[in-house]
Formats: sequence, structure tokens, C-alpha cells
Amino acid sequence: MSANPIERLAVVGAGYFAQFHLQAWADLGLTPVAICDVDLERAKALGQRFDVPAVYADMSEMLKREDLQLIDIVLPPQAQRPVVTEVIEAGLPAICQKPFGQDLREAEQLAALAGAHGTALVVHENFRFTPWFRECKRFIDAGRLGRVHSVSFRLRPGDGQGPQAYLDRQPYFQQMPQLLVRETAVHYIDSFRYLMGEVIAVSARLRKLNPVIRGEDAGIIMFEFADDRSGLFDGNRLNDHVAEDPRTTMGEMWLEGSEGVLRLDGSARLWWKPHKQGECEHPYEQGHGAFGGAVTNLQRHVIEHLQIGSALENDAASYMRNLVVQEAVYASHATGRRIDLSDFNPNAGY
Repeated sequence: MSANPIERLAVVGAGYFAQFHLQAWADLGLTPVAICDVDLERAKALGQRFDVPAVYADMSEMLKREDLQLIDIVLPPQAQRPVVTEVIEAGLPAICQKPFGQDLREAEQLAALAGAHGTALVVHENFRFTPWFRECKRFIDAGRLGRVHSVSFRLRPGDGQGPQAYLDRQPYFQQMPQLLVRETAVHYIDSFRYLMGEVIAVSARLRKLNPVIRGEDAGIIMFEFADDRSGLFDGNRLNDHVAEDPRTTMGEMWLEGSEGVLRLDGSARLWWKPHKQGECEHPYEQGHGAFGGAVTNLQRHVIEHLQIGSALENDAASYMRNLVVQEAVYASHATGRRIDLSDFNPNAGY
């Protein structure tokens, strides 16, 4: 916790998603003092776009020259370990993009390192910070749904068809050995945990529909929670859904309880249907920007934690549960079995 305002932050990584982080910092009234990327020209271009005054190709040099309070790491898993390690050992709090770590073991090691140094390390898992999921949580906590018994999400972003799938935005998606679950469904593992509590068992069947990609791009995952509650993730990246922009919500959701059903549509509207009554729109502040401002909301959350000590969501140690559930999903598919999390060893292989 800092007694001083968090004003001197730096961004490491100038790839596709970094623009959303920089825009979010701008929305919070903050301009990073530096940006770093091994591709200096790419860093210069992004820095110029967002008025970042200093640009570096070497993070060690940046850490020596700049008086920093927070590092925002926007790198793919294969580039994270040395950067996260150096930042933690410098005693600086950090946000790290997901997927977090090249595998569970590396993620656990980075989380343990942050814990040993007493340094805040937050995984940039932002879907739980979308306005619609926050409103769903408020709805649950207010008791409007009664006893919540199930949640289901139908993912249909429509960006994964044909030989050009993902090449215009994130071309490395085509070569990821694990795609749908590791890159996308993990958002819903986290969001389901946020809404429903801890996952106690999973059953999964994964598929590859687009032959040009390496990993899976479709799947059905059944989640079990305490109190005999259930979750269903039904996703594929090939088809779209009814929405002006299928990437706004990425799909549609139904949250069901004894008192009725709360439905999320593709335009980020929430619809409330009390039991045996008609459905009507439930108004709420939908936010603005990518994913309703979820990136901004996560970054604000971290700043508030550092400045006033508010509770922190998705710190690296807590985030490990998402990755254990993720491994259980892959294990269920590989073995054709229901995986009980109580006796599942994610590092044992399957």
C-alpha cells in the first residue's frame, strides 16, 4: 500500500493488446512515463500514439533510469518469466497479462516469487470486471435470484473461420497448442467462480473445427459447484451471435435461480424474467470501450489497492485456482472422465 498517488507507471510490451491497456490508463487520467518493447520501432509508434514520453528496448535500462511505482506487463506467456522476475526482484508491484505463465508450474513459481518478496502481482484477467458480470454479482448478492442453481454461457465471437482466422489481430492464435480453453474459456472459469463460488468438478469435450489452427477452437464444459449448482460453457470461435459487435460480450449468458432468470444478450443488455412472469430489461450502467471498460475497471481496482489497501482480486496466488481448473478441463477431455478437483493433481500429467 502506498501513501502516495500512483502516477509513475510503465508498460512492457507493445503488441496488439497493449493499446487497450494504454487507452485504459488514459481513461483513468494516467499517462505511463515509459513503454518498453524489444521491437523499439513498435514501442515508439505506440508511445507516440499515447504521448508516452520515454521509450526503451531494454527493460533493465528502463528500471535503472525511471523512478517507477507500477509495471503493466502486456506480454505473451513465453516472454513473461524474465520480465516478471526482474520486476518482482526490483520490489515493484505488477500487472501481468494472461495467459499467465507458459504452464501451471511456471505460473506457480512466479506467484510464489511474488509472495516471497511481499510484492503485489495481479493477473490481468478482466472479464469479471465487465459491467455486466459486476451487475450480475450485485443481483445475486441482493437475493433477487433466490437460490442460484445454474449459469450457462454460449460463446460465439465468430472470428475463427477460414485460413485467415486471427491473422489480422493475434496471428499466434493459429499456432497455440491449446487455444479455446487456455486463451478464452479461462475468462469464464474465472467469471463463473466470481459468480458461483469454487469449482468442485468438471467434465469436458473439446474439438477442433477449423483445420488451419493447431489447438482446439470448440468445446462443451460442465462445471459443478457446491450446493448442487452447475455451470455450462458451450463455445466455439467460428460462429457469431446476434449483436452489432460479437466481441462486445463474446456471447450470451443465462443465470438461473429459484426466483427467475437473468439473461445477458449480445448487446450487453440484461433481461430479468421473474418466475412465471414476463421478461423485461434490467437497466444498469453498461460502460464503454472494449468489453464495457473492463480493462479500465481492472486497472482502477489495482490502483485503489495500492493506494488505499482495498481487497485485491486475481492476485497471482489466488489466480492459480483458475489454472488448476483449466488443467482439469484438459484432463477431462484427454481421459474422457469427470475430474473431481478435490483429488486432482494438475502436475501429474494425464
